Amino acid sequence: MKLLIFVLISTLIFLTHTTTFAEIKLPRVFGNNMVLQRDMPAPIWGWTEPNEALTISISRQDIESEVDTYIVKADEKGRWRTTLKATPAGGPYKLEVTGDNTVEFTNVLFGEVWVCSGQSNMAWSVNQSKDSQEEIAAANYPNIRLFHIPNEISGLPSPDVNAEWRSTTPDSIRHFSAVAYSFGRHLNKELNVPIGLINASWGGSRIEPWTPPEGFAAVPALASVSDEIQDIGKNFRAELPENLQALETWIAKTRVALEDSDIIYEMPEIDHPLKNGGRPTAMFNNMIYPIVPYAIRGALWYQGESNMREGMMYHEKMKALIRGWREVWDQGDFPFYFVQLAPWGGYDRDDPTHLPKIWEAQAATLALPNTGMVVTTDIGNVKDIHPKNKQDVGLRLALWALAKTYEKVDLVCSGPLYESMEIEGNSIRIHFEHVGSGLVSRDGEPLSWVQIAGEDQQFADAVAVIDGETVVVSSDSVESPVAVRLGWHQTAEPNLMNKEGLPVSPFRTDAW
Repeated sequence: MKLLIFVLISTLIFLTHTTTFAEIKLPRVFGNNMVLQRDMPAPIWGWTEPNEALTISISRQDIESEVDTYIVKADEKGRWRTTLKATPAGGPYKLEVTGDNTVEFTNVLFGEVWVCSGQSNMAWSVNQSKDSQEEIAAANYPNIRLFHIPNEISGLPSPDVNAEWRSTTPDSIRHFSAVAYSFGRHLNKELNVPIGLINASWGGSRIEPWTPPEGFAAVPALASVSDEIQDIGKNFRAELPENLQALETWIAKTRVALEDSDIIYEMPEIDHPLKNGGRPTAMFNNMIYPIVPYAIRGALWYQGESNMREGMMYHEKMKALIRGWREVWDQGDFPFYFVQLAPWGGYDRDDPTHLPKIWEAQAATLALPNTGMVVTTDIGNVKDIHPKNKQDVGLRLALWALAKTYEKVDLVCSGPLYESMEIEGNSIRIHFEHVGSGLVSRDGEPLSWVQIAGEDQQFADAVAVIDGETVVVSSDSVESPVAVRLGWHQTAEPNLMNKEGLPVSPFRTDAW
């Protein structure tokens, strides 16, 4: 049985559903202009009067005779859920939910839905990015729909968000994620289907607030975080009766004050220890949980700057995030594509290897099924933590999706990734995955940012030569080499790439 959200359902219901629903309501992720995931059963849910019978119908707006109908009955707390059958791309459709009242959504499309999340480089808007004025002026894509979730945190899972679906226009795209938009635009062009982009990102955020309790519980290295979350939930429940008494006392006194036109004092708060932007689950609770289990094709992730000094522990946290999202969505191992951070000189001038260790952790995450990583060492800005070129980031994410999710054959989606090494006398031969149609130097110059070391662990600058699908590394100052590093510095922009123009991911062959 799956691990339940750490706060017991009775507590959540009290805080969010204390009143009886007088009419049918759906979370705002359902609305006019929405995109529902094509070719996949699509859950739909909401609230109404307890035990009320509802009729859900979906029909083409241009072919009224084609109607699919579903009957569902709300439970004793007024909650209901059903699942629309898998439907091919197209539209527009009209969705109606009818009981004692009717809720109607129009201009609904079926297409590809992606959740886009992370910190500032994912949140970075089109208006802030490269060629912004041209991009905004050209943003007329009625079949690319945008759902921007506002930045709010919660110690408890929230049932809804304050957002709405909008078609892509110069006005709506201006403040939307530039990476997500570029990704969606490429998918729309290549697949010729509607695209739905859900943006839930927050500048400066760590990975832990985006991770559900299920994720921490799934990773042994994070057992202490999982235990902390569960302990907080138990303590919160234990303290709730006293807090409720304080609320009830305030309500009674306030009623008297209203009748007597007396002073009204502020309502006492029932705060939650996890209602803090840096605490585990705080952003998941209010920005991801409300859209689960809305049917999606996959997720995009661009984050890591705020977890900079954690090295391979960040890999453990990435595992928790990915496994947690996949468990709560209950859609299997859906695609999860992420962006490796760009080089920047401002992370740590005393130890410029913190960023390479995050690169290493991100690359290690490729061991999880159905994942992909975009390398950005050639499109960053070592003087700016927020590189303006978001178009190529989105394009490279789209390459992963097109190649792996949509199975576009003969499409190279990644630059070279370190695979193995072998010592050959006074040199080391490096083997790669994703060499594409061959290895080249991006600028025609000798390969850069390559070092080699012997048993003394003292690295020296090395000569690296492309030999077929491998690179041979050597140095006159290292007679008996045992290890190679490439791009092992926070400002590294190595020039090795494949002929498709995708750069090598920095790596080391040692574990020193």
